[in-house]
Amino acid sequence: MTDQTPPPAAPAAAAPLSEADDRQWASFAHLGGILWIIPPLIIWLVFKDRGSFTNQEGKESLNFQITVTIAHIAIQIINAVLTAVTFGIWMLIGWILPLALWVLTIVFCIQGFTKAKDGIAYRYPFALRLIK
Repeated sequence: MTDQTPPPAAPAAAAPLSEADDRQWASFAHLGGILWIIPPLIIWLVFKDRGSFTNQEGKESLNFQITVTIAHIAIQIINAVLTAVTFGIWMLIGWILPLALWVLTIVFCIQGFTKAKDGIAYRYPFALRLIK
């Protein structure tokens, strides 16, 4: 009596997104950039194979967030060096650069959100295209 259980079935491929859902997740990928890189990364990884617009806009949002992260690191290094060179005086105005980058990030993420929710591809004004 060899009662064998059948092997587990392979998981079914996820259903493609409808056009409205594709636009919605693509716009959320841009809006999630306000919270940094994690939300666009999760959205892109989960939905990249289910919607072409989400794949395109998710990559665009991720590329922008990677660029912003690199810029933040560069600003911190520059601020540390200039603070040391000016014996702390730079610290009085060094906070302006990270604040300006943060404001630009929010503005561009909201612009990307509004364009993507209307089904229009959004290209950030500056972003390293690392994820193709």
